Amino acid sequence: MDYGKSGNPKSAKDSHHALDVPRRGAPKAKPTEAEKKAALLARMKAAAEAKKKG
Repeated sequence: MDYGKSGNPKSAKDSHHALDVPRRGAPKAKPTEAEKKAALLARMKAAAEAKKKG
């Protein structure tokens, strides 16, 4: 009997991985919220210093 022809088709081998997790060697993701916030804070501090000086 040919068991390969019976039953449901096989699922993908890595179906247990989350889809939003980047793989090894994948391009880097967009900046995270913490990095965006840090950049915004740095710009705000620089603007405040510039306003104090002149």
